[in-house]
Amino acid sequence: MSMPLWLRKQLMRAFFGKDLHQIRVLNECWFFYCRSYAARKPQ
Repeated sequence: MSMPLWLRKQLMRAFFGKDLHQIRVLNECWFFYCRSYAARKPQ
């Protein structure tokens, strides 16, 4: 599973702007997305 383009762009913007709060929020969003995707995925 790859990270969506919109999320990558926002992370890069936050990283280059040194916005630690935004980096943490986006990181949490990504891990929430991964956990929910793994829970939905048929095994």
